[in-house]
Amino acid sequence: MDGMLSQEEINALLSGMSTDTGSAGSDDGSNVLSDAEKDAIGEISNISMGTAATTLSSLVNQKVVITTPVVSYATWNDLTESYDRPCVFIQIYYKDGLDGNNILILKESDVKIITDLMMGGDGTNITGELSELHLSAISEAMNQMMGSASTSISAMLEKRVDITPPISTLVDLNESIDGSDIAPFLKDTFVKVSFKMEIGDLVDSELMQLYPFHLARELYSNFTKGEQKPEPEPQPVKQAQPEAMPVNNQAVPTQQVQIPYPQMQTPMYQVPYPAPDVNVAPAQFQTFTVPQQVTNQPENINLIMDVPLEVTVELGRTNKSIKEILDFTPGTIIELNRLAGEPIDVLVNGKFVAKGEVVVIEESFGIRVTEIIK
Repeated sequence: MDGMLSQEEINALLSGMSTDTGSAGSDDGSNVLSDAEKDAIGEISNISMGTAATTLSSLVNQKVVITTPVVSYATWNDLTESYDRPCVFIQIYYKDGLDGNNILILKESDVKIITDLMMGGDGTNITGELSELHLSAISEAMNQMMGSASTSISAMLEKRVDITPPISTLVDLNESIDGSDIAPFLKDTFVKVSFKMEIGDLVDSELMQLYPFHLARELYSNFTKGEQKPEPEPQPVKQAQPEAMPVNNQAVPTQQVQIPYPQMQTPMYQVPYPAPDVNVAPAQFQTFTVPQQVTNQPENINLIMDVPLEVTVELGRTNKSIKEILDFTPGTIIELNRLAGEPIDVLVNGKFVAKGEVVVIEESFGIRVTEIIK
């Protein structure tokens, strides 16, 4: 009633504080990064993925932007609750410079757009299920992307860092209980680095990179070693000491004497040099006469009348992607960019010279020239 706590309430509070303190003290820090470690991981990811974005841009012929990363912690349950399913896991193993592996996660739709662009499409052919062809293409793209990223990491850590070819897998997050069947470190808390990825006007999505804690700390350790590398101290310059001159067979101690250098004074006046005698006269030129025009000799075109030229008749053209060409079978109809009955092009050595129409001469096709192109 008077606002004072009873002895039982005080004991309950003290017991609760002792329990909290004990749980905090039991944490050995294995699943926690310091602020410096998180900043270092973010900086390394920012530079390496910036290089990877440039590589991906050249592969898909689109502008690729990967924004500043966000470093946080996550568990398998966090992924299953927040990320799309199914998605593509790309596992990247280090074979030189670092020990361990990390995982890139891409949405299924993003993988279809990237692979369609790589095959010459416009990024809109994303219907159907994800096939082995998609997984093979995205593995090759990630191999080049993460290869260039490893080169950037090598420059930052001042050591060789190399990866094995990435392995891409289509994963349904609901089918795995704790992710340990994909990678052992997914069973516990891990480091998640999130990026916002934009590819032209086709992709505005999230890209995730997952690290085990030991690999994150190894990156930080190598990163700080490169920054704290001591610079060699400059060696002091030894000044020559004058030797002691003996006087009456007794050594005289040497003394450092500063000898003043004579200062050069600017002369008050300058003595002019006499100019040499030179004969100067105006230049004389010969009269310029216009040469008479030489009459052109008639060209003898008969000299080249027997030179053979290649005549090509072009019925029409079209563009097909690699996927469409691989689907060709006997009986496939290919639509050209020319209407039926429209004049066709006649080319001589690859140069467009005339238009004509198709005729049949006995059992062979022929061309009747209808227009000469000047």
